[in-house]
Amino acid sequence: MSIYFTAGYPSLNDTVSIIEDLEKNGVDMIEIGLPFSDPLADGPTIQASSTQALKNGMTTAKLFDQLKDIRKTVSIPLVIMGYFNPMLQYGVEAFCKKCQEIGIDGLIIPDLPVNEYKDHYQDTFEKYGLVNVFLITPQTSNERIAFIDDISNGFIYMVSSASVTGSQSGFGDEQTVYFKRISDMNLKTPQIIGFGINNEETFNQATAYTKGAIIGSAFIKYITEHGIKNIGEFTSRIKPHK
Repeated sequence: MSIYFTAGYPSLNDTVSIIEDLEKNGVDMIEIGLPFSDPLADGPTIQASSTQALKNGMTTAKLFDQLKDIRKTVSIPLVIMGYFNPMLQYGVEAFCKKCQEIGIDGLIIPDLPVNEYKDHYQDTFEKYGLVNVFLITPQTSNERIAFIDDISNGFIYMVSSASVTGSQSGFGDEQTVYFKRISDMNLKTPQIIGFGINNEETFNQATAYTKGAIIGSAFIKYITEHGIKNIGEFTSRIKPHK
């Protein structure tokens, strides 16, 4: 089970304690959202958390400062999810170098096209030991998926539908056909499903075909309503302890 949350939300300095609590409560990987003013792939819940985080004062430099000692207390994989513009502004090489210094394992950049990455940035990412995670949707062609599989060295993020995050309440036949289609391709790169995972049922549906699932909007909603004190209550709802 992987969890996405927006850095600097609900409060600016909640980032580290959320990461530490998620690991303590059995989460396998964390996707740390770097807030951006124009988040194309995000639904209203994550957009609202991004807006608030920016108002709280979150910046790229601030996030790196918050995470500088994270590997003293946290050992699970950490991935930064963000848009390419803030990385360009920071400097792509400087950004990657900083990620390596603090122990970030990879990046998810929804608006960085796969060809652009391969032609201009792959060498830099690899130089600093960073996995770049690509997104695929039900509309992505098999040819494109095979190309993504070929240049991936971490996991492939399977968007469960073509819509934005947080906009569905369960998986229908269309999604199941898509999950099975990708599973039958026998890709070398493991897949993790995101978008629409919000309870034990959707988690189990998603993980029947893939290596895992990422929960984002449902977690943001939870900490918006309940604060960050009882994160274990949320994670046990999605994936009860056996």
